[in-house]
Amino acid sequence: MNKIGVIRSLCYIALFGASILIQGCGRGTSDGGGDLVGVQGREGWVMTVPYGMTTCPSGTFHMGQADQDVPATQINLNKQVTIGGFYMDETEITNNEYRQFIDVMLSDSVDVLGEQYIRTELYPDTAVWVKDFAHHMGDPMMEYYYAHPAFDEYPVVGVDWFAARYFCEWRTKHMNNWRAEQGLWKMPNFRLPSEAEWEYAARGGRDMAKYPWGNPYIRNAKGCMLANFKPGRGNYYDDGFMYSSPVASYFSNDFGLYDMAGNVSEWCEDAYYDAAVPVVWDLNPTYYDDDEPRKIIRGGSWKDIAYFLETGTRTFEYQDTTKSYIGFRCVMTYLGRSSGFEF
Repeated sequence: MNKIGVIRSLCYIALFGASILIQGCGRGTSDGGGDLVGVQGREGWVMTVPYGMTTCPSGTFHMGQADQDVPATQINLNKQVTIGGFYMDETEITNNEYRQFIDVMLSDSVDVLGEQYIRTELYPDTAVWVKDFAHHMGDPMMEYYYAHPAFDEYPVVGVDWFAARYFCEWRTKHMNNWRAEQGLWKMPNFRLPSEAEWEYAARGGRDMAKYPWGNPYIRNAKGCMLANFKPGRGNYYDDGFMYSSPVASYFSNDFGLYDMAGNVSEWCEDAYYDAAVPVVWDLNPTYYDDDEPRKIIRGGSWKDIAYFLETGTRTFEYQDTTKSYIGFRCVMTYLGRSSGFEF
C-alpha cells in the first residue's frame, strides 16, 4: 500500500472513532444531552421462582373437552386460546401451610378481623368429613385430619372460595413485607388460577391431552393407578388411599405439577357459566361475575370417578361451600418476556 493509501485509511479510522466517542458522550450526560433516555439509575428486575412453585411458560392450546363428551358438548366447546406465563404451586396447599396462615391471623389480625371471624370464616371446616356423606364414620377424620401432624402434608380441605382468596392476599403481603425489609421490589400478587390457566397447566404442554399424564388410561403399564380417585363403585383403595393422599404421591406432569388430577378438586377464580367458553376472549380468558355464586372447581378428587379427572371436564361448587374434597393452589403472573423464560 502506498503512503496516500495508508494516510487515507488512518483518516477513516480516526473519523469512525470520533463518531463513536461523540455518541458515547451524548448518552453519558446527566440530562440525556437533549435526548429521550428514560429515568436513569433504576434497579434491574430479575423475577425469581417463589418457593414451592414451578414454571408454566406462555403458550397456546385447545381448551375444552379432550374426549367425546356428549352431555357436556354445549358447555365445553373446544377453543384455541393463548395463556401468558405464570408460576403455579407444585402441589395443593397443605394442612401445615394453611396452618401457618391461620396462626399468623390469630396472632396478628385478631384486633382487625376478630377471632370469631377467623375461626368461622377462615379456619378449615373440619365437620365436612361428617356432613358430606350420610351414614359414614367420618369422626376420626373430623378430629385428626387438620389438627394432627400425621396429616400435615395432606391437602387442606373444608375451605371455601372466599377463604382461598383471602389466603392468597395474606401470602402476597407475607412475601412482600419481607422483600420490602430487604430493599427488594414487590413480587406480583398470589391469586387463584383462572379456569383457562388451570387447564393449560394440567395438560403440561400436551395439547388435547385427556389426563395430565397424557395417555387415555388411568393405570400405567405395571397396572398402578396414576392418581387418587374412585376407580369403581365402592372402591376407594385401589390407588393406595381411602381418602386424600399426601401431596406429590404420584408422578408430576411435564410442567412439574403434582395432583392436577385427583386427590382434591381445586378452586379457580372464574364464575361458572354454561356458555363461558364462546363468550370469553381467546387471550388469557377469565369469566368474572360477582353476582354468580357458582365458582369453577377443577381436577376431580379422591371420591370422584375418572371422568372428573379429565383435563377438559368443567364443574362448579357454590362459593361459600366447604367440602372434604375441595382444596386449592396459588398462581403468580410472570412479569417480563411473554415466552421463553427458563424453568
